[in-house]
Amino acid sequence: MSSVQIARYIISFSWLYHGIFPKLVHIAPLEKLITASLGFSESMSYLVTKSAGVGEVAFAILLFIYYQSKIIIVLNIIALVGLLFFVAALQPQLLVEAFNPVTTNLPIIGLSLVLLNSLKAQPNN
Repeated sequence: MSSVQIARYIISFSWLYHGIFPKLVHIAPLEKLITASLGFSESMSYLVTKSAGVGEVAFAILLFIYYQSKIIIVLNIIALVGLLFFVAALQPQLLVEAFNPVTTNLPIIGLSLVLLNSLKAQPNN
């Protein structure tokens, strides 16, 4: 399997997993903490979290299908950087916890750069 396909699968899986399990199947305590930081009511936090989960699943599918689209890859990088800054601003103590946004988002950004580099290497790009 090529490095491009490995990057494609891992990035898509990451969005899919983070959309399904900590948001749709069961809202993780950290997800509740982050949405509570925004000042939402409990019912609105629930809706925001579930909506984010649906969005992440949709983005995972979109990225899996259109992994050769520069726009999709750049949107992925922007989203991951944005989410990292979002957590840093709202709950900075989470940045030093196990499996934190630094240790999850930065490697996925790195794999996204692998995909971008593969586009540059293709003829007609």
